[in-house]
Amino acid sequence: MTRGNQREEARKRNLKKAEKSGANKKTEGTGANLKNKMENDAEIMRQKQAKAALKKAEADAAAAAKK
Repeated sequence: MTRGNQREEARKRNLKKAEKSGANKKTEGTGANLKNKMENDAEIMRQKQAKAALKKAEADAAAAAKK
């Protein structure tokens, strides 16, 4: 009726499996990679803001020309 250390053995097997698959490795969001990603995202946002500002300026110029 007792299961003994079945739970412990299953936990050990799962830890070994996780180590093999690399599930615990964190390389994406560390150090230089994170900094580069943040710089790239910031540049993309600057480009979007410039486009939006240009579009708004054109719309304001068109509205002023109608008056």
